[in-house]
Amino acid sequence: MIRRVTYFEKPGKENTSICIRIVSELVDEGYRHVVVATTGGETAILFGKALREKTVNLVAVTHNVGFGKPNEDDCSPEARRELETLGVKVFTGTILTRSIETAFMKKHQGLYPTYIVAETLRLFGQGTKVAVEIAMEACDAGLVPEGEDVVSVAGTGRGADTVAVIRAHPSNRFLDVRVKQILAKPL
Repeated sequence: MIRRVTYFEKPGKENTSICIRIVSELVDEGYRHVVVATTGGETAILFGKALREKTVNLVAVTHNVGFGKPNEDDCSPEARRELETLGVKVFTGTILTRSIETAFMKKHQGLYPTYIVAETLRLFGQGTKVAVEIAMEACDAGLVPEGEDVVSVAGTGRGADTVAVIRAHPSNRFLDVRVKQILAKPL
């Protein structure tokens, strides 16, 4: 198989439209599950609008409530309603590599396995780390099937700048997850 890979000079939301095109082409090839990282919902809304005429299971993965500030949900009720109108499923939950261990690490200055996993994945870029996490989170929630290849979209900060095809498994089978293709990422 020969694949074209897109490398962006700089990370960020200015790469979102190119990522949408790449994902749309993958859906046309037959990929049926797309997972998109979104903080406030804007990125997932863009993907929802672009893919609304296609047969695809589109899942938006948001931060957990309280990620930025106590009791605050970064994804507004208005954004959630728009995503629902577009047929996008929304998952809000704990970021897998920012779990209870993070609290112990901050308090006791230790190093814990999930932090090591996160830092290792970051070697390939922040978006790649998030793409792996959200594929597992969506699988944990039953929103994408285990053992299927999903198109996972993430970014560095806001917007999308990373597209990967990932064999999804739930987090308790993390070692079965496979990053099969990276189709776009920042240099």
